[in-house]
Amino acid sequence: MAKFLSGIELRHLRYFVAAAEHGSFRKAGAAVGVGESAISRRIRDLEDDLGAALFHRHSGGVSLTFAGKQFLRRARQIIRNLGEGAQDVAALGRSEGGSVRIGIFSSIASGFLTELLRDYGQRHERVGVELIDGNPDEHVAAIRQFSLDVAFLTGMREWQDCDRVHLWTERVFTVLPDDHPLAAREELAWHDLADEPFIVSEAAPGQEIHDHLVRELAGLGRHPEIRVQAVGRDNLLPLVSIGRCLTLVSEAMTVARFPGIAYRPIIGERLPFSAVWSPRNDNPALRRLLSMAKAQAKKERTATRPALETAQRAAPS
Repeated sequence: MAKFLSGIELRHLRYFVAAAEHGSFRKAGAAVGVGESAISRRIRDLEDDLGAALFHRHSGGVSLTFAGKQFLRRARQIIRNLGEGAQDVAALGRSEGGSVRIGIFSSIASGFLTELLRDYGQRHERVGVELIDGNPDEHVAAIRQFSLDVAFLTGMREWQDCDRVHLWTERVFTVLPDDHPLAAREELAWHDLADEPFIVSEAAPGQEIHDHLVRELAGLGRHPEIRVQAVGRDNLLPLVSIGRCLTLVSEAMTVARFPGIAYRPIIGERLPFSAVWSPRNDNPALRRLLSMAKAQAKKERTATRPALETAQRAAPS
């Protein structure tokens, strides 16, 4: 129970205001759901704490003293301020206000993250959302320092002092000139790409794409030619259309259309994406975002399971 000066409680103020408004302890008790004697005792306690009589008592009920009239205004203000404060806290708990800073490592052109951010924005219009590009190490360092609330990263790595949950996967696509011989195929394998030159962005996720190419093609006994370009992700794709170099993107990026390029999936290649955050971050806007992300992931897994089971049954034994 909230307490004020010495033994004054919030209920004392509510009983006092009810008695002042109804002019009767009996009617005040009926209004707040307690007995007349409880109203009388609590107001007597209030008067003792304040050191002043608040009511004139008479056979027809009660009326405010001069001190009571002065205190009524203060009591109403205190109750109103507490109510507004409680509403503000509840609004924060419901993520109706505040802000959330999100580190991204994938395109938001389409896919899981796009749908999540759209739904979150529709449900919580008063929450400010800030998106920050960067590589995983930068994002996780910012999360630990509470300058970033959550990051959506590739992979299943566990990060020290952080919580992680796997949410979705995306296919990996090769981006190539639309007149390239490989563009005639519906999908590609790594051995098709073994002798092709690649370009990657200097910015994230360029380094991760570089490492992925080296790892996959080294397994075929190849050392790939990879050129690093000082351009962003969006400007990298037009470079593919004017040269003979290829690059890789995740499935979410393939909705972006540029003249002269084609997207072809790599057989069996899927990237897992996870949310990473600090368990010590008590931002209500973050907690609501995580709750929505987990619910969306569960819904998508449930929706895709029947289709997967049907495909497995249809596959030749």
